[in-house]
Amino acid sequence: MAAGEVNWSALVASALEEDLGSGDVTSAVLDIENVPARAAIVAHEGGTLFGVEAARQVFRQLDRKIVFKSVIEDGQKFTAGRTVARLTGPAGPILAGERVALNFLQRLSGIATYTRAFIERAGSIAVTILDTRKTTPGLRAAEKAAVRAGGGENHRPGLYGGIMIKDNHKRVCGGIGEAIRRARENRRPHLPIFAEVETLAEAEEAAVAGADVIMLDNFDPDDAREACAVIGDRAAVEISGGVKLANVNAYARSGASRISVGALTHSAPALDLSLEIEV
Repeated sequence: MAAGEVNWSALVASALEEDLGSGDVTSAVLDIENVPARAAIVAHEGGTLFGVEAARQVFRQLDRKIVFKSVIEDGQKFTAGRTVARLTGPAGPILAGERVALNFLQRLSGIATYTRAFIERAGSIAVTILDTRKTTPGLRAAEKAAVRAGGGENHRPGLYGGIMIKDNHKRVCGGIGEAIRRARENRRPHLPIFAEVETLAEAEEAAVAGADVIMLDNFDPDDAREACAVIGDRAAVEISGGVKLANVNAYARSGASRISVGALTHSAPALDLSLEIEV
């Protein structure tokens, strides 16, 4: 499977195994497993949708007699009160899949919605909003796909996707310049070198050493603007650390072309969605 591609079937199977165990005892004791039912997944707040395929897989794996029809597609914006999807089929498997389907939809739509909020707050300035590796273990591909659905772009998919020199690497190597020198000498040709810097002096050193992308770690917007002037066109500049909705516009106006935001995946609030049986 290519990097970035989501294996929805395996993710859903694992989530269903975790939740169902030996079966849904509530539907069993109420004797409603085969009662015909109609249901709707409804949004209680506006946002950007992602996770439709996960929800579809949940009900497909539980019972192929369930008909799942999406009303809103991944990447689309919607308002509170909208129906996201409709289902018909046996009540038992619909209710058995309710929480797993909603967990995927709420979590991933929350990421897509939060990403779009950062992009909109950054304004019309030509800057790319990126995610990081601060993802839920096992859900990285899905969460990064949600970032794309919200209009953002993905940073490297894992440690294999680029050379990123951070503070601990600098300490082991004896400085940012030496770390970049080693990376340039030993890298595979297709791998970019990202260098995280903490001072203006380090930014200059990284530019001289030949980093492809210089990441300004926890610079304030004014210092970031000064660093961009120092670096010039010798490397792409990325803001890294300390970015919030309240200050992303100021960072976007600093001159950097990239802004990475760990909060897109580690702090996005889940979107409020519910599944309602229609009678």
